[in-house]
Amino acid sequence: MELWYTEEQTDSVRFSAKVKRHLHSEQSPFQKIDVLETEEFGKLLTIDGLVMVTEKDEFIYHDMITHVAMATNPAIKRVLVIGAGDGGTVRELTRYNTIEKIDMVEIDEVVVKVSKEFLPFTASKLDDPRVNLFFEDGIKFVEGKENQYDLIIVDSTDPIGPGEGLFTTEFYTNCYKALTENGILINQNESPYYPANAREMKRAHIKIREIFPIAKAYQYFIPTYPGGHWLFGFASKNLDPVRDFNPEKWNSLGIKTKYYNTELHVGAFALPNYVKEMLENAEK
Repeated sequence: MELWYTEEQTDSVRFSAKVKRHLHSEQSPFQKIDVLETEEFGKLLTIDGLVMVTEKDEFIYHDMITHVAMATNPAIKRVLVIGAGDGGTVRELTRYNTIEKIDMVEIDEVVVKVSKEFLPFTASKLDDPRVNLFFEDGIKFVEGKENQYDLIIVDSTDPIGPGEGLFTTEFYTNCYKALTENGILINQNESPYYPANAREMKRAHIKIREIFPIAKAYQYFIPTYPGGHWLFGFASKNLDPVRDFNPEKWNSLGIKTKYYNTELHVGAFALPNYVKEMLENAEK
C-alpha cells in the first residue's frame, strides 16, 4: 500500500508527495503538527496540513530570509526573530560571529520541541549561547520596545490562526519603533501567484510601505510552497538593500551558502512586471 501526503493549495490545486513514514503527530494548544518522511523531500513538517519545512528545500527559504538583511547591514548585532520554531532562521544567523544576541519568540513551544527531535538539520543551533528562547506571543513581545534591535525577522505562517496578528499595521508599527536607526525588518510576504496568497501579499506590502520610508519586496523560488514563487518584504528606516549593498564586504566573510549569493541579492529585487504592478497598484 502506498501512502501519500496531499496539501490543498487552492480549491482546485493539490500538492502531493509519497510518504515513507508518518513520524509524529501532535495537537498543540495552537495547531496540529505533523512530521513525515517522504521519498523526494526527506523529512517534512506540516502545521494544520500545510507544508512549513522540508529537508530538501528549506535552505532556499532560510538563506533568503537571513542573508539579504545581513549583507545589507553587516553591522547587525541584535536580532529579534518572531516565529521560526523549526530553527532554520536562527541556524543561519548564528553563522555571523558579529551577532551578539538573538531573541527568538515562538508562541508554540511544541513546534520547537518537535523540531529539535525530528528536524536537527534546521534546529541544530537553537542552543547557541547567543540565542534566547521566549515561548510567548510575538505581537505582545514587541509592544513598548524602542531602539532595541538592528534586525527583526518575522518568520511567520500564513495570516490565519496564530500568524494572523503578525500582518497588522499595529504590529508593523511596533516593529518600526523597536528597530535602531539603521534597523531592518524582514517579513514573510506571501506569494503573487494564487489569489488568496496574492491578496495577503498586497495587504502586507501596503501596511509596511505606509510605515517605513524604504519598503521593497524580493523573490525566491521554492518547490513545495503554493505556486513555487514567493516573496519576502524588506523594510528599513535608512538602508536600501541594493543602493547600500556592498557585495565585496559580504563575500569577504567566506560564508558558504547553497542558494544566496551577491548576484542573486540584487536580482531578487528585480520583480516580474505582473508582480510589480500588483504591488504598485495595491490599495487598502
